[in-house]
Amino acid sequence: MKKKTDVQQGTVALMVLKTLDVIGLLHGYGIARRIEQISGDLLAVNQGTLYPVLLKLEQEGAIASEWGASENNRRARFYRMTREGQKRLEAETREWQKTADIIARFFAIQAEDLK
Repeated sequence: MKKKTDVQQGTVALMVLKTLDVIGLLHGYGIARRIEQISGDLLAVNQGTLYPVLLKLEQEGAIASEWGASENNRRARFYRMTREGQKRLEAETREWQKTADIIARFFAIQAEDLK
């Protein structure tokens, strides 16, 4: 059985935006489960982390929500990415890629490279 890791603070918003970008309209529980599924069940997304992020993203205009019925016919809030959210996703993706490239350089360096 895999041990799930908590999602690092600051990364949940990016994962939410990417999930909505790929899947489209989705309720909060569905977003959390998809993030966990995409991670290969290595990440755990709890409600105490997810819902404040969803609220913040909505207040910032990156996502919008509407009420609807879930798969089991329960009332749920469904989220979708806005045009502003798409711009934010693109910008944050570029920044994360820069950071990943820098870290990769440190993992690749050998002592003889510094001589």
